[in-house]
Parts: sequence; C-alpha cells; structure tokens
Amino acid sequence: MNGADNVNKNECPILYSYWRSSCSWRVRIALNLKGIPYQLETDWDKITKNIPFGLIPALYINGELLAESLAIIEYLDEAFPNTVRLLPEAPMERAKVRILALQIIANTQPLQTPRVQEFHSDSVEERERWARHWIILCFTKLEEILKETSGRFSYGDQITLLDLCIPPQVFNAHRYKVDLTPFPTIVRLNKILSEIPEFKTADARYQPDTPENERTC
Repeated sequence: MNGADNVNKNECPILYSYWRSSCSWRVRIALNLKGIPYQLETDWDKITKNIPFGLIPALYINGELLAESLAIIEYLDEAFPNTVRLLPEAPMERAKVRILALQIIANTQPLQTPRVQEFHSDSVEERERWARHWIILCFTKLEEILKETSGRFSYGDQITLLDLCIPPQVFNAHRYKVDLTPFPTIVRLNKILSEIPEFKTADARYQPDTPENERTC
C-alpha cells in the first residue's frame, strides 16, 4: 500500500524545509520511504509567517500543521502503518531505537544549528571547533553501540528511525571537517543508506534550494 492512499486527495502535503537542515532531511527521507508525495516550501517569509516558533521542518498534511522532525516522523509511522515501518513492533525495541536516534536528534544536531553557534561565539573557527567536539563525542559512543546493533542497517536488517539520522549527521561531520577514520561502522552504514533511492532524493545536495556550488560536493 502506498502512503498516498491515506492523504487528502484535494491537498498535497507541504513540507517547509531548508536544503541543509538535518531535521528537514530526516523528514524528506521518511516521506519518500512512506511513498507520500509532497511539495517543498523554502520561502523564508512563508516559513516565518506560517510556522509556530519559525523553526523547520514543518509539515502541512491532512489539514493540520505539524512541527519538529521526530513528532512528524512518528506521526507518519503511525498514520501510514501499511508502508515501511520506521520503528519496530516490540515496545522495548522501539524504545531502544528511539534512544539511539535521540543521541543525534536531541543531543548532537541541535548544538550545530546557526542560532546556537552564533550565540556561542562570533568566531567561525570557534563555531567549527564547537560543532566538531559534539559530533566526535556522539560518534565515538554511537560507533561502539552500532558495532553490536547493526546488520545491513543500523538496528538489524530493517530500516528504522535511526537510519534516517545517519546521512544528515555524516554530512555535517564532513562540513565541520571531522575525521571519520575512527568510525568505520558509521561510514559503512552511511554508504549503504546513501545509495537507497529514497535517501538519495532527500539528500541536501539535490534539493531545489541547494546552491549550485554545493551540488558538486
């Protein structure tokens, strides 16, 4: 069953997004995996006007506006259960996947956002050092856990919420010049995931608002 079957036929879902936003990237992957067609809105005037707190991503779907990537992804997983499931059926396994995903969603990625970095320092070099510190801290712990939990994907052999977090965070690691040599499991998973069509079309480098110079990265 395609996710489009449960979407209001008179209204195409709208994803308020920014090409390099890790949070938006995760939601783009989820929508693609669920087979839900959507249109992107990247106009910042419309974003700040229509979205509570002015933060992306936000998804307008079935007459409602949802915000926060984790809330959006969990809504999609619950509202469209006959498509790819992003969380395991067993409650304990669901909790374990959430715990690992939140290490990126809550404990790492938010510390790299422009508003946090700009508050932290006026120095570009210091902002990069700050971002690297938190990425390395996360990846060091996550690498050890993924050695135990990963199969073809990060938590066994089925795609989960955790997999949606990896390519955006690896992209940020490259952006902030993190040496990924100590993290071979993360590198392996990122390579596998990045070759999946639903992940590839969600990639920051292939979005309508991606600057031309970033498309060649």
